[in-house]
Amino acid sequence: MKRRLFVVAVVVLLSAAFAGICLASASQPGTDAYEKQPDPPQKLSLTKSAILGVVEGLTEYLPVSSTGHLILAGRFMGLVQYSDQTGPFGKLLDKDKMEAINSFDIVIQLGAILAVLGLYRKRVGQMCAGLVGQNPQGLKLFALLIVAFLPAAIVGVPLHKTIEAFLFGPIPVAYALAVGGVLMIAVEYFYRRSKSTVRTTDLDMITFRQALIIGIAQILAMWPGTSRSMITIIAALLVGLDMLAAAEFSFLLALPTLMGATVISAHEDWSVLKQVAGIDGMLVGMVVSGIVAALAIKGFVKWLTHHGLTPFGIYRLIVAALVFLFLAH
Repeated sequence: MKRRLFVVAVVVLLSAAFAGICLASASQPGTDAYEKQPDPPQKLSLTKSAILGVVEGLTEYLPVSSTGHLILAGRFMGLVQYSDQTGPFGKLLDKDKMEAINSFDIVIQLGAILAVLGLYRKRVGQMCAGLVGQNPQGLKLFALLIVAFLPAAIVGVPLHKTIEAFLFGPIPVAYALAVGGVLMIAVEYFYRRSKSTVRTTDLDMITFRQALIIGIAQILAMWPGTSRSMITIIAALLVGLDMLAAAEFSFLLALPTLMGATVISAHEDWSVLKQVAGIDGMLVGMVVSGIVAALAIKGFVKWLTHHGLTPFGIYRLIVAALVFLFLAH
């Protein structure tokens, strides 16, 4: 029964994404044939699509920021283009020329979503059973995820374009990587010292207060380079979850969060996405990100059991330092 419900859930999620994409395609405004059109955006090759898929899949669920790494990867691959305008962190990105690349980075998250659906199919099946009145614990878990998802949805929908305009650049990413690295090391230090504290070890034991605090913390992940998984895992540790429960809740919380971002980006930028990446490029990015994300999740869970978060914090500090050095020269 749970397997059937899981299949239904996958179909519903894919249908939602496809519906958003189709709506985007149908709702693109026409252009006047006599208006001067801007130069067509540069085509994104399948090789670059695959590389971005690897970066997305590898970093989406690790506490190192997938968005931050995609921005840095785009910078080093020559995909980042700046405008003549300046902001608090230097030159702003050219919104028109970067619109497709930024949206592509978000749309290929669908592969990472499918990875979580596959690896946590029992939990997803449990929630589906709860929605049809057959599993009270599954219904509670679904409600917990909605509560944790809503703060970022409420803040993110009206602000995501502004965030892209002012914060999608190497300097904001480097600052966020550095601050996040210090925060991870500090939080794990105190987490290890409080081993005697009774912690929530099962998702069925999470309270709505804990879920809401984790959701509010997720708002901070809108700053690229922060990492959605990092901030939600840290928040979960601070409200009393143990390391593995925190990671599992963070993975599941990614389902509504990433799906919402994917559908919105596909809806708003479908026309330019087809020009820059093409259907084949998007499929390559999604498939690659899904495969890599599944491997990354399995490896991350094993890593947490033995090594914790501190090595990722050190990695973030090293990457931030290298970015600052690179930009200085």
